[in-house]
Amino acid sequence: MNIMLWIVAAGMTATAVWRFPVLRYGDPSQRALWVCSAGFAAAVWCRVPQVKQALDNSPVTDLSALGKYLTSLVAILAALRYITAVYGEPSGDSDRHVAVSRRISRVAHTCALAAMVALVVLFFTVVDRSRPSTDFASAQAGQWGGALFLTIQYTYLGVAAATCCYQWTRAARRAEKRALRIGLALMATAMAIYTIYPILRTTMTWFPPEVSAHTMRTVADSVTMAVACLWAAGAAVPSTMAISARWTAWRALQKLHPLWTDLVTAFPHLALQRPGARITESLRCAPSLDVRLDRRTQEIAGGIEQLRHHASSDLRSVAEDLAESHDDPEAAAEAYWIRAAQQSQKSGRRSAVPSRKLREKPLTSVTSEANWLARVAAVPVPPNLVRIMHERAGEPPVDLALQTAGRGQAVPPCRAGSDRVKGPTDRPARG
Repeated sequence: MNIMLWIVAAGMTATAVWRFPVLRYGDPSQRALWVCSAGFAAAVWCRVPQVKQALDNSPVTDLSALGKYLTSLVAILAALRYITAVYGEPSGDSDRHVAVSRRISRVAHTCALAAMVALVVLFFTVVDRSRPSTDFASAQAGQWGGALFLTIQYTYLGVAAATCCYQWTRAARRAEKRALRIGLALMATAMAIYTIYPILRTTMTWFPPEVSAHTMRTVADSVTMAVACLWAAGAAVPSTMAISARWTAWRALQKLHPLWTDLVTAFPHLALQRPGARITESLRCAPSLDVRLDRRTQEIAGGIEQLRHHASSDLRSVAEDLAESHDDPEAAAEAYWIRAAQQSQKSGRRSAVPSRKLREKPLTSVTSEANWLARVAAVPVPPNLVRIMHERAGEPPVDLALQTAGRGQAVPPCRAGSDRVKGPTDRPARG
């Protein structure tokens, strides 16, 4: 049990340290979540035997109990503030549960200071602390001062936990993502335990059972560890989802790097930033990953649109015919078309009239567009296949100006605006 308390305390502390930057950069809900993590960590540390012994042997007897109860009260009030901040203002009868939670939160926070002052006053005046106790609640059982102290504490704890449990249970049932449902369900389970436990402890404080203090201490520590683990696991889900999303975006950027580099090198006027080496792009921190991925997909789409001037009218049909035997024929056809058009562009061939667009695709987000382009970029296109496509489909006429210039900019910046077709959202049209 002692080892588990150390592990849980260290884990909760690590969670609080990990979330510490939100105090400066986070929104109110994230700051409340940090306070909740830090409060739970402090409450668990007060239960670690070595820490408890040091506090209880200080000039203030049973100081670990006072610290544990005050920090747990702060933690549960922060959790209550977190759920009200997350769900915002109610908007109609359908959000009645949000309105109820906000009213409970306002009352709880309004009375919180008075409750804490009352706990401190009772602790130092009417609570019997003649000697350090193994389990504070068991030692105060049957004594009106200690029972009143614990009733105030457990009432706050139970009401706030019940509200959190109610809110998170409803949110878990309506969550669209499975990972989010699991996280909310774990947090709701933790709060359900913290709703039932205070009721039992309050009852046993006024009507003490014939159970040893050591047994009750073991039960209390087990409940605290279970709640801390469940809550930490559930609260970590949003962070895990964010890390997963960042990893997915980073991998997409890596997969798109070769195709993006080729296109923005050929059409530099499309790029907001010159392409660097793969390792340089991998270590870039600004702008954020999602912004870079959105920008990269736009620039690739713009480059593909420019390639229409370097592809013959029959190239799309020939590429589709050759890609029929490929495992991913649609992506292969686009990859073949792009590579053949790039070869014509490098050879200085250009047509004033663009060729047919590639086929339309139901790409509704940056992620779906990046996934599609990654499939295209993953298709290998051997040189002999490009030669076959040019033999069957032909190539645009030679542009002497481009050949004389000896550079890969097929469309000067001054003409790019008229050639680049954009969709309704000002992004280059895909397909």
